[in-house]
Amino acid sequence: MAPFSVLCVCMGNICRSPMAERLLVADLAALGAPPDLVYVHGAGTGGWHAGEPMDPQAARQVLARGGDTAGFRARKLLAEHVDASDLVLTATAEQVDFVVSLRPDAASRTFVWGQFARLLPAVVADLPATADVYDRGVALVDLVDKARDEVRDEDDLADPWGRPDDFFGIVADQVQALTRPLAAALLSR
Repeated sequence: MAPFSVLCVCMGNICRSPMAERLLVADLAALGAPPDLVYVHGAGTGGWHAGEPMDPQAARQVLARGGDTAGFRARKLLAEHVDASDLVLTATAEQVDFVVSLRPDAASRTFVWGQFARLLPAVVADLPATADVYDRGVALVDLVDKARDEVRDEDDLADPWGRPDDFFGIVADQVQALTRPLAAALLSR
């Protein structure tokens, strides 16, 4: 059985998307999920940081929240990353447009981070009772897509690059406002 795949996208893949990737993995593990149930990965639309480690301030936020930063290397977003993903979460609406320009067929499974976080609570009660994480994930994406509304300015995750630690903390809090309920929804908890 294939794992449910979540792709986290930002511009450079060194701040927001790595925090999202690693915090979602940590939140899934905290709920007892075996690591092979959900595949979480990330990439950046810019690509100029490909091969670089996570920004040190982002790494501090991940570690402070129980995540793991080991082995992280930034990647440039490629069409095959989108193809291999059941859910694509981007930091900004502009990045949704970038993803959909690469793969128009991914529009129904690509969301701005804050938009998905806003819509998730309204649909989670309608998820099927199946224990299969892949089936629940696909159903969740379909439900959120059907509930999709206009992206709001506050749905975008602000870019913390070059900002102080406390700003990274604010963005990490916004990230976890989705990773925790998303992990719970996928695992039926």
